[in-house]
Amino acid sequence: MSDIPRLDGVHHLKLPVTDLDRSLEWYRSRFGYQVAIEFVEQGVLMGYALTHPDGGPMLGLRLDPEKAKAAAGFDYFSIGVPDKAGIDALAEHLTALGEDHAGVHAAHIGWILPLLHDPDGHEVRFYTTTGLDDTGESAAGPA
Repeated sequence: MSDIPRLDGVHHLKLPVTDLDRSLEWYRSRFGYQVAIEFVEQGVLMGYALTHPDGGPMLGLRLDPEKAKAAAGFDYFSIGVPDKAGIDALAEHLTALGEDHAGVHAAHIGWILPLLHDPDGHEVRFYTTTGLDDTGESAAGPA
């Protein structure tokens, strides 16, 4: 028996933003996020809890312009995509929306889609949740 407490994954991710409406629209239009909760404090909308309709992590957006500016450029998290076909489709979707990114590349632990930035400059990265085999192809088989 272990004395280490059991943990159960990531509950949610939270980002500071400079403009709630702009960030909400970006995460909604790029990835399909939907508002689950509005956080109103003393009559002022201060944040959103967002859910994803197809298994993505819950995401919090918190109005905090100072912290958003300080955090710009850093990749706080990576969002999982099931496989190479999925990450390729995501890259095509983002390109069609005019988003700059570095394209899909083989990485040490799967396929990566890096260098996408949200309206506040946070880097949003994606990795496949399946790894690579010895040939550099998805361990789940060719896409």
